[in-house]
Amino acid sequence: MKKELEPEAAITCGEMIFNIDVMLAKRKMRVGDLAEKVGITISNISILKNGKAKAIKVSTLCRLCEALDCQPGDLLEYRKPAPKEG
Repeated sequence: MKKELEPEAAITCGEMIFNIDVMLAKRKMRVGDLAEKVGITISNISILKNGKAKAIKVSTLCRLCEALDCQPGDLLEYRKPAPKEG
């Protein structure tokens, strides 16, 4: 049986930033063209770009990398959480 971490022992998660805009600019590609190549809607591309995504399939990440001719690290950035005050 898996033991839950106590709240004070839990790791605080930062945020994942999708730098899709940067790669689109570098590749001189429009959002609609990327959505078509990847096979997802423009709305879902926007969700990724705006940081609203809760998860992404590895297969979608692979298709994004293929369409943008890049590596996952070119698209993803991890930002640590702000330090707690007090």
